[in-house]
Amino acid sequence: MEMPLKLTVNGQPRRTYAPADALLIDVLRDRLGLTGAKYGCGMGECGACTVLLDGAAVYACLVLAVEAQDAEITTIEGLARNGTLDSVQEAFAAGGGVQCGFCTPGMILSARALLDANPHADEADIRRALSGNLCRCTGYDKIVKAVLAAKG
Repeated sequence: MEMPLKLTVNGQPRRTYAPADALLIDVLRDRLGLTGAKYGCGMGECGACTVLLDGAAVYACLVLAVEAQDAEITTIEGLARNGTLDSVQEAFAAGGGVQCGFCTPGMILSARALLDANPHADEADIRRALSGNLCRCTGYDKIVKAVLAAKG
């Protein structure tokens, strides 16, 4: 049996139906068509499904969609504003922080959450904040440098 869901995603109210045990990742991807968050491990180990929930980076594979009803959900699709990329998105593109792209949305959203909480984050802070996001393509150096560049 499906239940109605009222979510706020990327600043927009969204309504859909899903089973009571539906995961946020599944509702975002399959019901709302927001495929930027990737389904990776399904266990909160890889970070590919990272979204912001009231500004905090969370693994959408571990959050029930019903738990997100009173929160502001931000996906990679909603990070840019008025056609302008977020500074973290710009820095990733300019600094080569993108390889295959599978981990990129989660990395960017984790970095955005960090910089919103700590605009003066240093390299150690960045590495800690990104430690829950796995990248199989890089050695993380360009990613870390991109986050350092994004803070200005």
